[in-house]
Amino acid sequence: MAGHTVTTTHGTDERRRLLRTLRGEATWPPPVWLMRQAGRFLPEFRALRAKADFMTRCMTPDMATEITLQPVRRFAMDGAILFSDILVLPWAMGQSLEFIEKRGPVLTPIRSEADLARLDPQRVAERTEPVMETLRRLRKTLKEPVGAAAAETVTLIGFAGAPFTVGCYMVEGGGSKEFAQTRLMAYRDPALFDRLMATLTESTAQMLSDQVDAGAQAIMLFDSWSGLLPPNEFRRHVIAPTRQIVAYLKNRHPNVPVIGFPRLAGVMAPEYARETGVDAMALDTGSDLTIVAEQVRPDLVLQGNLDPISVLAGGESMRREALAIRDSMKGRAHVFNLGHGVLPETPTEHVGDLVNTIRTIG
Repeated sequence: MAGHTVTTTHGTDERRRLLRTLRGEATWPPPVWLMRQAGRFLPEFRALRAKADFMTRCMTPDMATEITLQPVRRFAMDGAILFSDILVLPWAMGQSLEFIEKRGPVLTPIRSEADLARLDPQRVAERTEPVMETLRRLRKTLKEPVGAAAAETVTLIGFAGAPFTVGCYMVEGGGSKEFAQTRLMAYRDPALFDRLMATLTESTAQMLSDQVDAGAQAIMLFDSWSGLLPPNEFRRHVIAPTRQIVAYLKNRHPNVPVIGFPRLAGVMAPEYARETGVDAMALDTGSDLTIVAEQVRPDLVLQGNLDPISVLAGGESMRREALAIRDSMKGRAHVFNLGHGVLPETPTEHVGDLVNTIRTIG
């Protein structure tokens, strides 16, 4: 937990190196898991993808459990992150959602008070019950060996999109490079946008708490589009909601670490770390871990941040960059990860080589 350096652990948590690290212990070599580790670069994932559409996979516990475990089975990752999507929340509140091949998510845009009024946060618990069942199954499964991963060594990670990032898709009606409609709403109708953010903040906090109750041992909050905002808007729509979510979770689950990922936050990252109360901060590829480490409290766990393109390239350059990141954080609580997700065209042997590189102490 933030503010404490863990020197001893109890029960089976001692075997979970990722959980120990997220609670502040500088383990060596660092634990490793990768964003989008359960994804299209795995042939076993592609085989399952052919059988069902995206939302069916997310909301069918058998499928979601299997997909979550695939990278653990193949690479013995230290973390298993729930297979789901950040847009499950707006879908659960009643916003239409469709995933279209080569286009991505398509939603009916939220642009008015009437649109917002049609959302029903009271529906979330019922509609996300399959997600919670997936977590319960995963927690039970991870008590036994999974592939090369020994029993009780893998930390189960739940997650959600942060309010601003989820709001971007809800207002825009899909993906975008600039999310201009979302940012315009924040300026033109701040009262409406604040109500959307408040709805998302409360619902996200409750959904994440439910994930912990179902078995998640750590939580990650993805704010993938936070870097679009200028500082004052960043404070209002990224830092403030995250602080509320973290406080809610810490009140109910004080021993469950929270990882924040304010992607492309740049110079705002230290303030995010200081003001939100997260236990760990994941950094994107553009951040220098050593510089950020000097700007944040010494007990803040850092996660990241190898360039996914480096893993696509593989070979000596990937190993060199990975070891430079790993070694620069020695003596500090650090979780090795990428600065963004594994690219779909990445060869599986490159990922295996990366994991072995991080775990090899020469």
